Formats: sequence, C-alpha cells, structure tokens
Amino acid sequence: MSRTITLTHALDQSGLNSQARSVPAGQDGPPAADVSRYAHPNFLCSEPGPGDATTFSFTAFTGREPEPQTPLAVYEDRALDREQLEAIRTQYRVARILWSKARLRDRAVPVLRTAAPLWAAWEAAHTTLTEVFRAFWETPDGMWRAQLLRLGDAEIAALDAARAWDAVAGKLAALTEEHVSAVEYEHELALATVASEVGIDVTAWLIESVNEYGDGVWSIDTPLVHRARTEIAVQRGRLRDVADLAGDREPV
Repeated sequence: MSRTITLTHALDQSGLNSQARSVPAGQDGPPAADVSRYAHPNFLCSEPGPGDATTFSFTAFTGREPEPQTPLAVYEDRALDREQLEAIRTQYRVARILWSKARLRDRAVPVLRTAAPLWAAWEAAHTTLTEVFRAFWETPDGMWRAQLLRLGDAEIAALDAARAWDAVAGKLAALTEEHVSAVEYEHELALATVASEVGIDVTAWLIESVNEYGDGVWSIDTPLVHRARTEIAVQRGRLRDVADLAGDREPV
C-alpha cells in the first residue's frame, strides 16, 4: 500500500518535477544529474498537482524505520543544481512527515489501549469522591465522623487514580511532542484521530503539554493530580466552614 501527500510548493519555479525539467528548443543543456540514487527507499514518485502543488507518493511506512534525513552526500554533489537539491530536500521532508505519522500510530496505539481503563478508573474514583461529599447533606450529626472516614478513603482512591492516569498521559504527551517536532504543526496527526482509528474516544481525557508532567527532578503536581487536590481542598474548606458555623473546633 502506498501513501501520498501534497505540498503547496512547487519543486522548482516552473512547477515541474525537478527530475524532469525541460530545456528550451534548439538548445542543448547539460545532462541532468541523476538524483535517483539519493531517493528515500520508500519513495515512488512525485507529480505536479493543481496550481503550485506537488504530490509525493511513497510505499507505506511502519514508523520503525530510521528517521528520514537528507543524505549528507547531496550537499557535496556539485553536479546537482539548486532546484535538484531543493527537490531532494523536499522529498525527505515529506518522507519524514509520513514516517512520523506512522511512528505515532505504532507507538501511541498500545499506550492508548493501556490508558483507556485508567481514565475509566479515574472517572469512577472521581464520581465516588463527589458522591461521598454530597452525602454529608443527608448525614446526621452523629454519623459525620464515619462519613469523614469514607471521604478520606475516597480522596486516597481519587489521588491514586489521578497519579496512574498522569503517568500514562505523560507518555502520550511525549509521543505527541516527538511527532510535532518532526512534522511541524501544519502536518500534525492528532492523537484523537489515532485513537478514533482503533475505536477509543479520548474526548474527555486530560492530556496537557509534555512540560506539565515534570522530569522527575522537581516535585510538582501533575495535571490530573492538581485537579484532584484542588477539588479535595474545596471540599475540605466547605466542611471546615460547617464546623465553624456549628461551633465545632475539632479539625476536619
């Protein structure tokens, strides 16, 4: 199976494939340098498209190949003119885009499948935390200590679920960052698209930029842990307010 991609930049000023430039009638131009030896192994062909667009075709990438990089020998080959050099560089740029998309799919899908039950676990733990707190509205005064114990257990479970989620979300954020650095935002393959291809809905998932997950040196709350701690702090603040209003000076 082949893959194609269209860029809205011609390979040369004429809009023709750089490997098949024309020579004015009646003039013998120098023989064109053979650029095929520099082609990426997956490269099939490039064809002029509408306007100044050019369509590049490659055999499918697995994402496990080495990152496509323009061969250094290209820059040392004095037989190549400027248009040919740019054509080769553009070919490798396109190859890198397709390769990076394939690599994202290859690496992200297993992580996405691991992440799905962890997000479900967080949602369940968060629901329990919310419900246990709301139960105070119906809890008799004599039962508040027992309900506080239930709330404490719910807080621990929610924080544990948040930490587990952030660990896998950090991996997904890193994979996305690697992909974007290779293709630029113009050709980014959204993680949500990769997930939908394997039947996973990530609409509700919390995945921030890779910088939000720390490097193990600084002690910071990762995104979902921060959200959970903030909600817990708000709940505890409400309970302290009730204790103050009731004249109960024991800590909550």
